[in-house]
Amino acid sequence: MPLTEFHGNAHIDIAAPADAVFAVLLDVERLPDWNTHVHHVIEHPGRPLTEGAEWVIEMRDMGTPWPSRAKATVVDATARRFEHTSHSDDGNPSYALWSWQVSPAADGCTLTVTWTGYPRSFWRRNLLARIRAPRLAREVQASLAGLPAYLTRTGPVAGFGRG
Repeated sequence: MPLTEFHGNAHIDIAAPADAVFAVLLDVERLPDWNTHVHHVIEHPGRPLTEGAEWVIEMRDMGTPWPSRAKATVVDATARRFEHTSHSDDGNPSYALWSWQVSPAADGCTLTVTWTGYPRSFWRRNLLARIRAPRLAREVQASLAGLPAYLTRTGPVAGFGRG
């Protein structure tokens, strides 16, 4: 039976101010510094990141690189919520919806990310999504684990003041 969608979520508690963590999420230029599967930024979205902005990054998994195009759909600094769509930059109709929420906590903040993947092509529905979905959950958790180390290296207000 073809897989027509898959879901996932992950969270991490971070000992840093919620606004600082949210600023790092919006700084696409810094994605490769903390996200273990983003190799580099190919097309930059401009700053500040706003709804409708697009960017392309090179992802790497299982030894294979591919360009992934993303588009911001929600950038709400007040609620510290960021949402975007992503898809391979090769014309394939498959895509994913991503939602990032930063919530203040007693010792810093909690970052929660949720995603829904929509495999649309024959091979992605029948094979690749079944392989990718469980791998993606592990990849997201590993990438989130890189955020506290990144913030420690750059200071708790990383991302602020960047033009």
